[in-house]
Order: sequence, then C-alpha cells, then structure tokens
Amino acid sequence: MGPRRLARFTNAFSKKREIHWAAVACWFAFYDFCGVHKSLRIASAVAAVIADHTWCVRRILQGIEG
Repeated sequence: MGPRRLARFTNAFSKKREIHWAAVACWFAFYDFCGVHKSLRIASAVAAVIADHTWCVRRILQGIEG
C-alpha cells in the first residue's frame, strides 16, 4: 500500500500532512534498505554503497525510536 497512499480513493489515504509524510518516509526507507530487487538481487541502498548489508524492518524501527 506504499505508493497507493498518494491516491485519494484508497484505504491508505492520509488526511493529515504529518501522517502522510511519515508513511511515505517509512515506505521509502523500506524500499531502499529492506527491499531486495529482482534485477539487482540486493537492496538499492547496498547497490549505491549507502549501506553495507540489507536491513530488516526491526533495524529501521530501532533507528526511528532512538
């Protein structure tokens, strides 16, 4: 439902700007650091040498909490 948040008539539509920003930021973090892409066979952050390994969702949530 990540990219669907931008469409108005979905169950993931955000009414508040802050909630929308947070949800989109979480989606991009997951997409770049956790998602293994079929063509690359690694996460895009690893391919761009931003990270040294593919992260799990727990790692992203620990970074958010502090």
